[in-house]
Amino acid sequence: MTTQIQAPRTKSWVSEIPEFKKQLRGELLLPSDPSYDIARKVWNGMIDRRPGMILRCAGVADVIQAVKFARKHRLIVAVRGGGHNVAGNAVCDDGIVIDMSRMRSVRVDPAGRTAVAEGGATWGDFDHETQAFGLATNGGLVSTTGVAGFTLGGGIGWLMRKYGTSCDNLISADIVTADGEFLMASSKQNSDLFWGIRGGGGNFGIVTSFEFRLHPVGPIVLGGMLIYKAERAREVLRYYRDYVARISEDLTTLVAFVTAPPLPFIPAHLHGKPILAIVMCYIGPVEKGQSELKPLRETTHPDVDLVQPLPYTVLQSMLDEGGPAGLQNYWKSDYLRELSDDAIDMIAEHTSRAESPTTQVHIHHIAGFVSRVGREETAFGHRDSPFVLNIIAMWQDPREKEKHVEWARKFFSDMRPFTTGGVYVNFLGDEGEERVRAAYGKPVYDRLVVLKDKYDPTNLFRINQNIKPSMR
Repeated sequence: MTTQIQAPRTKSWVSEIPEFKKQLRGELLLPSDPSYDIARKVWNGMIDRRPGMILRCAGVADVIQAVKFARKHRLIVAVRGGGHNVAGNAVCDDGIVIDMSRMRSVRVDPAGRTAVAEGGATWGDFDHETQAFGLATNGGLVSTTGVAGFTLGGGIGWLMRKYGTSCDNLISADIVTADGEFLMASSKQNSDLFWGIRGGGGNFGIVTSFEFRLHPVGPIVLGGMLIYKAERAREVLRYYRDYVARISEDLTTLVAFVTAPPLPFIPAHLHGKPILAIVMCYIGPVEKGQSELKPLRETTHPDVDLVQPLPYTVLQSMLDEGGPAGLQNYWKSDYLRELSDDAIDMIAEHTSRAESPTTQVHIHHIAGFVSRVGREETAFGHRDSPFVLNIIAMWQDPREKEKHVEWARKFFSDMRPFTTGGVYVNFLGDEGEERVRAAYGKPVYDRLVVLKDKYDPTNLFRINQNIKPSMR
């Protein structure tokens, strides 16, 4: 029978810290250190956990030593890349945080159109390097998002309809497993593990570097947003639904319900008012993109048109200010079967009742390349769903938690007639085992359990959207 690792009742490891430090090149932080409180914070301000120690790794050797130390002392392990995940799995109570946020190098091979990124790199880091050569791979919608967690969960972004998810573009990965072994995973080496890390999250080890396939993108793309008053949501979404069913794969769009910020390029009468924005990226020739957008513009008559040629790196950071670190966040997400009239009515009704000016609702249009990848080629699933709905309750005052959480849950519940019951694992909060299973479906989940039994049978890596090992 396999026994899961349990946290020790006493901190017997404390006496071994001096010796542990000698084995490290990175910085080991304890609760008494001045920078500890800053280091333990993650993007979601709702998360307030106090690890026993935080290791800011300087390289792979530090990661290996940390895993061995944690295993020896039965420590709870959290792994931090970008620290952006809404569930807050980059930090734990009492155990060790293996923090790779200082391992951020990105090496580009422009001739071979590949790039290797360390496990702590963000998409801002990645794009900065690859765009020097007019190359990119599908990355996050916010530049501060970590490459690691985003890719391990699948990775939907601006290039996905043409080039697939981030995990579809993964060529190989270096991984430190639960026993401290260093492996390479690819289609030719440890191919079972390679399958699992493309959507299965951080369940099977700590990925210290990722090798990606790159594509010619930019440096200038056609992008930005069309903005509408929120009361026009029903008419705009009905046309949008029909429009995206016939667009080219060069165009990826996202619908966002937000509150208009007081920025100079937004008319003053919209400041602080709820709006609907169709955010987009077109990666083909700009002239062709303008032609493709013409029916959308002419039929829906946006109140503000901010779509223009702009650097791809600007597009990739365009949404950064809408999700600043430190706010309280509670998300609920599902895949939509379709964007039916009734679904649109329900979305419009609930968005009009949002309790906070920072709350957002996103509808991601997928299809294209993503839907053509076979169901069993990667662990990332639900590829046949045309849209992802993400309900993002976001607010400042922790004392207001109850009303914001209730709004998100009621919205999610009322959308059930229109959703598949699945969930994109990168949008999943702390919602329990059944929702993790729903992220994959039974055949994929069962296959992931087999991998877990092989690579992490004691569930050392369990501070994640956890695939539990079987008990034998």
